[in-house]
Amino acid sequence: MTAKVILNPYADRWQARDRKTEAENALKEAGVEFDLELTDGPGHAIGLAEQAIKEGYNPIIAAGGDGTYSEVVNGIANATSNDGSIVFGLLPMGSVNDLADNLHLPRDLNSAAQVIAGGQVEIMDLCKVNNRFFDNNAAIGLEPYVTLIQERITFLSGSFRYLIAALMGAFDKPNWEMQLEWEGGEYSGLTTLVTVGNSPLTGGIFYMTPHANPFDGLLTFVYGFIPTRRGIFSLLPRTMKPDAGSYVEHPEIHEVFSPWLRVRSKQSTPAHADGEVFSRAIQDLEYQVIPSCLPILMDGNPYSV
Repeated sequence: MTAKVILNPYADRWQARDRKTEAENALKEAGVEFDLELTDGPGHAIGLAEQAIKEGYNPIIAAGGDGTYSEVVNGIANATSNDGSIVFGLLPMGSVNDLADNLHLPRDLNSAAQVIAGGQVEIMDLCKVNNRFFDNNAAIGLEPYVTLIQERITFLSGSFRYLIAALMGAFDKPNWEMQLEWEGGEYSGLTTLVTVGNSPLTGGIFYMTPHANPFDGLLTFVYGFIPTRRGIFSLLPRTMKPDAGSYVEHPEIHEVFSPWLRVRSKQSTPAHADGEVFSRAIQDLEYQVIPSCLPILMDGNPYSV
């Protein structure tokens, strides 16, 4: 079948636009039959993916960064009701490519095109917060608070921008009073962050849900309250540790595995999904996992070993 490639020219601060020909050549050299369309703004990739599916394209390839991946996934989910009929593929072209990195997909476009041409499919989980799907991670509290800060930092790019924003957010020491409920548990009290992962890595360097697995049929979420700036600053380096020494080992931080999570925040909180802030002020959220519903082109499953 012919693939539809949806390329976000703004990805990596317009670098993806300059690499369009490189992406096309990589796909041609790999023998992939495709048609390519460019997005023209936020949300456009959702509609392009939905239209491509109506026109019979399969697979649907997202060329860009995590925001592009997420929009294309939302378009696929909207058009198919998660029936697993449409295959998803990635051409990593963003400043940060968390989903591709979590799945151990190559960033080199020639190698990524070869993965697409290989046609090997793994079936990963997809997650949902309220009416929005996400493939990698979502959060409320400190994490989207930091995302809003990094959006204002225009003189830096990539993971370093997220790190500077994290330092600035930690200095502000925000907190919220929340009620959390999940399968087999609940929490009520002051909260610094709630981060929900389908995969471990976000922001290029942060392992906010270090034990998440996009093939296990569960959400992995982390919540906790750290009352002081000093405490938040001391934990920040530990969010960059995927294994021993992770911040989830702190006694006030809790990592939980559940098929669903409901959150009620007394104060409004920003919320993001796959790095895109979908609300600057929200109080009620429901997260759920849709197990084994997204066929994705990969070179083997790194979570099966």
